[in-house]
Amino acid sequence: MTTAPAPAPQQPRNPLHGITLERMVTELADYFGWYELGERIPVRCFTHDPSVSSSLKFLRKTPWAREKVEGLYLFMLREQKRDAAR
Repeated sequence: MTTAPAPAPQQPRNPLHGITLERMVTELADYFGWYELGERIPVRCFTHDPSVSSSLKFLRKTPWAREKVEGLYLFMLREQKRDAAR
């Protein structure tokens, strides 16, 4: 007898749960613009001919850069929440 797979654990307090890297990069580029994004996280994929696809290729292979993107994304979410409360 086979059993059904266990449901994915819920993470209600994790703001990154369910957010793809592509969505993070797209929203950061829309919010800050590529220039400021490159100033905040100085990596070539943001500063020289930036695009979502080139950024994803780099970030998927570079854990330290992905951590910086996730941190900046969380910062952006806090800023948006703070601005909405005003």
